[in-house]
Amino acid sequence: MQIGENNTDNKIFIIAEIGNNHEGSFDVACELIKSAAQAGADAVKFQSIVPDKLVSKKDLDRMKQLKKFSFSRKQFEDLSLIAKKNGVLFMSTPFDLESVDWLNPLVPAYKIASGDNDFFPLLDRVAMTGKPAIVSMGLGGIKHIKELINFFRSAWEKYGFKDPGVGLLHCVVSYPTPLDQADLRTIERLKVPGVTVGYSDHTIGIKAAEIAVAAGARIIEKHFTLDKNFSSFRDHQLSADPYEFGVMVKSIKDADALLGYNLDSIKDAEKSNEFSARRSIAAAHDIAASEVVEWEDLVWIRPRIGMKPGEEHMICGKRLTKPIAGGEAFTLAHFE
Repeated sequence: MQIGENNTDNKIFIIAEIGNNHEGSFDVACELIKSAAQAGADAVKFQSIVPDKLVSKKDLDRMKQLKKFSFSRKQFEDLSLIAKKNGVLFMSTPFDLESVDWLNPLVPAYKIASGDNDFFPLLDRVAMTGKPAIVSMGLGGIKHIKELINFFRSAWEKYGFKDPGVGLLHCVVSYPTPLDQADLRTIERLKVPGVTVGYSDHTIGIKAAEIAVAAGARIIEKHFTLDKNFSSFRDHQLSADPYEFGVMVKSIKDADALLGYNLDSIKDAEKSNEFSARRSIAAAHDIAASEVVEWEDLVWIRPRIGMKPGEEHMICGKRLTKPIAGGEAFTLAHFE
């Protein structure tokens, strides 16, 4: 899956989910971007929320909080420039149809929250942009994986786009997620041909994200904060601070390197040892020219300098044209 200049086939894509941890402060948002970039994130992600298009006006407390945390379009545009200046991609989850439109010039891909993985008008508006879609599959979203994938692919075709890629993230919508409910084995169930899988982590700590990589995740999203004790706002506690996020990034890169690419060929690190570790078919004792070689005349010893195990049929029953000493490896030249 191509996200900007990042290809998830080549490296794991790591998103620092800033979300609302800025709590409405533009200066804090800027500092979060800079710190996430320094910690090794590939992208920073915000949430583009128009309060009265997300919650009921009767929910006064929630409405008050969302209005406090909301940024203007101009502020998001400025944040995208700051992200670019710091070498990370800018992303923001849209929570209404119009936000999809104005975010389009700013983001390389769209991230959809678990609560909206069945909000098809929003998904359709995302498909209209022709950009990759990364969808969190919490709240039982895994039950309609095929429906979701088919929806995007059909919509992209309808709007004249070649499939830009779907990313499905395992996610548990619980803040924080208890370790015994993280259920990382679910990542395996998300694996569908042509689809990138990942993990949106709401657990405390970074162990779950590291294990998710071993389960096949190619996108990792982790909440990010400057300080877990920044305020009483819930998300800070389940977020990684700059030090913890940096440790996570290194662990993810190490895990990715350890897992490798499932290649059948000899690894570069093995090549220097192939000669000494492989066996040759050698003579068990001195054998004179013109004698016929029998199975009992063979011994299999290191290093690999002659004929190899599995080629005994090319030796047994054949008459030597040259003598061979005990311990000497057979070659075709002995039978010419």
